[in-house]
Amino acid sequence: MEHKIMSFEEAIKDSSIYKKRHLLTGNGFSIACRSDIFRYDTLYNQANFTKLNPNIKKVFQALNTKDFEVVMKNLIGSAKILEIYFPSEKTLIDQLNKDADDLKNVLVEAIASSHPEMPSEILDSEYECCRYFLSHFQNIYTLNYDLLLYWTTMHFQETKTLNADDGFRTPDEGKREYVSWDIEKTDGQNIFYLHGALHLFDTGSELQKYTWVNTGIRLIEQIRNALNFNSFPLFVSEGTSIEKESKIMHSNYLSRGIRSFAKIGGCLFIYGHSLADNDKHILNLIGKNKVEKLYISIYGKITDSNNESIIKIAEKIGVIRKDIRVPQLAFYDASSARVWK
Repeated sequence: MEHKIMSFEEAIKDSSIYKKRHLLTGNGFSIACRSDIFRYDTLYNQANFTKLNPNIKKVFQALNTKDFEVVMKNLIGSAKILEIYFPSEKTLIDQLNKDADDLKNVLVEAIASSHPEMPSEILDSEYECCRYFLSHFQNIYTLNYDLLLYWTTMHFQETKTLNADDGFRTPDEGKREYVSWDIEKTDGQNIFYLHGALHLFDTGSELQKYTWVNTGIRLIEQIRNALNFNSFPLFVSEGTSIEKESKIMHSNYLSRGIRSFAKIGGCLFIYGHSLADNDKHILNLIGKNKVEKLYISIYGKITDSNNESIIKIAEKIGVIRKDIRVPQLAFYDASSARVWK
């Protein structure tokens, strides 16, 4: 089936017939802002492998990849296969699972260490482009871990020119160094970090969001200080979709986001996501929810192998409802969205 590539503005105009318009962002959202920071090869070069089993770096080389999730997926998969073929090799099985866990923590540290230091490093013109892009959507779901979306919402907090509510509030006990999330106070929430984020920390008794306004300390500095004390943010980067889904279901905050995404209707725009199999738990929900039309961003020529793969996966999304295949599919040029510039 041949597909026409729309511009972003054409897609927005085309989608105006739907009552609600939602957004799902992948890593391309952050790469579009700072391509030299948020690509996996950059994170790989920033990562500190010295504290890891030296074999882990060899696995990257053997698989010819710099994608952390690909390596984690293979480590976990290898452990599961060994449990079947060589169940007596418990030491090796435990080591593979530990290596996958350790690699996840190194990924968190790599993102934090390479992240822009301050919101002011993003230009006002970039924030304004992002505000315009985000302003088209009722609900915003993101798979990104970094602070760019949060910084953007905070940039327009005083002017209230961007409708943004991530559900975090001042704790009942009064002002603290952080704000917290309470499911009973999330009626207005329209921003959901489906895989967690650098600035969200689960203490066991509550989910906290680090803030600058209550401390005067830069967010990225607070996050790095927490990592130095082996306190890690709420972060879903398990190698497989099944592993990710399991982690999500054990968090009230994350499962709340998934339930919200599962119920959306109208149309959904996807920006900066390759529809990769390791996020199948998210993609499956699109075929089951009430979304009527799906608009997917495409980088470069539609005939590029990566884009052909995206289109094939997209064509499989959906279920048969009364002999009509939904959601309908449309593709738009990612660069025309001008998310940051």
